[in-house]
Amino acid sequence: MATAFSDPIWRKPQTASTFQSLPNGERVDLAIVGGGIMGLSTALHAARLGLSVQVLDAGEIGQGASGLNGGQVIPGLKYDPEWLLEHFGPEHGEALVNFAASTADAGFELIRDEKLAVPFVRNGWIQAAHTEAALKAAVNRDRQWRARGADVRLLDAAEIAAKTGAQGYLGGWLDRRAGVIDPLSYTWELARVATAAGVRIAGHQKVVRLDKSDGVWRVSTENGVQLQAKAVVLATNAYTDGLIPGLAQTIVPLHSFQIATAPLPPNLAATILPEGQAVSDSRRILVYYRKSADGRLVLGGRGRMALPTSAGDWAHLERALRRLYPVLSGVAIEKRWFGRVAMTPDHLPHIHEPEQGLLAVAGCQGRGVGLMTALGERIAGYLQSGDVRQLPFPVSPIRPIPFHAFRQVGVAATIAWYRLLDALER
Repeated sequence: MATAFSDPIWRKPQTASTFQSLPNGERVDLAIVGGGIMGLSTALHAARLGLSVQVLDAGEIGQGASGLNGGQVIPGLKYDPEWLLEHFGPEHGEALVNFAASTADAGFELIRDEKLAVPFVRNGWIQAAHTEAALKAAVNRDRQWRARGADVRLLDAAEIAAKTGAQGYLGGWLDRRAGVIDPLSYTWELARVATAAGVRIAGHQKVVRLDKSDGVWRVSTENGVQLQAKAVVLATNAYTDGLIPGLAQTIVPLHSFQIATAPLPPNLAATILPEGQAVSDSRRILVYYRKSADGRLVLGGRGRMALPTSAGDWAHLERALRRLYPVLSGVAIEKRWFGRVAMTPDHLPHIHEPEQGLLAVAGCQGRGVGLMTALGERIAGYLQSGDVRQLPFPVSPIRPIPFHAFRQVGVAATIAWYRLLDALER
């Protein structure tokens, strides 16, 4: 059943008083670097399995992409079941498809079971097609997931126009397993229930060094504090630095910008996303959007590679908004923000274990809310049992992207080229 909600994603981050102190020399079973969805989900489930857990975050909970993302809870991966079966084989591929199908459930079930104070709507996600090629791709995706009993269906031009109120779509695909949450509330609530389960969370503790001696990891922070842990999980994703050599060079961090309009007039609000679905379009440089319960339209997409310096850095999103909804040309943009996402060359999440007892996860590919929630439980199970079958993705070696230092320049040029191609297809 859909639930109305308000959007607090532009609130100030949680204050440091939420965090517990970090005693020097503390000994734990598991130290987790990064207090986003991945780190907190792992921490919660590891604590429930009997492990003592310490989470260390360089900033504040919700300050990174976990609290600043688009709030779309989408099952699946970038690839459809047949591709996964072909590339991973029948046994591992089938397990991966089943895992991918369950990721949205993992998020919504956690909200339900833990009674998280997280506003949400679960009326589905629409992948909107703006070309015939995109529509054919939607037909193929629909065929594969319908064969597996998923609650999905194709939308024709009239249906997608009615469900979105937007212009320019030929049709699309509706996945009713998906939904929308308030990501900041979700991240904060994960921290709350993890703390209640016995997890200690320390903020403003940037980890700068990992050393291993006699099977125990020594974790050192920028503030001069050290702790010892039997195992360490690096859950920094797009904010990964040089803590594990080469890891930052395996991903390309991209900025995802978002805008929110002023509350829409009632006559417009009734025709724009009237059923509350989230939408992602089929463009090469896609935009995604949803409507908040207080009547705002929230729209996001790729932004400049450098940090924004003025409101003009969000102008491309304002143009996209008015292309989709010309009726909103007179409605003010009141909120602007951004966060980072991590992309891998193969568009799949990666699990690395460069040394025994040291795990790293990177690359949510824009599906991080459900994916990282579900993956955190699996990582915790693996750490507790040592059973690699707990992991849905194979453990892979760290392989830095060749010429990584030039990759962002290339990505920026590719984004500009793709934007041109998208414009020509209008």
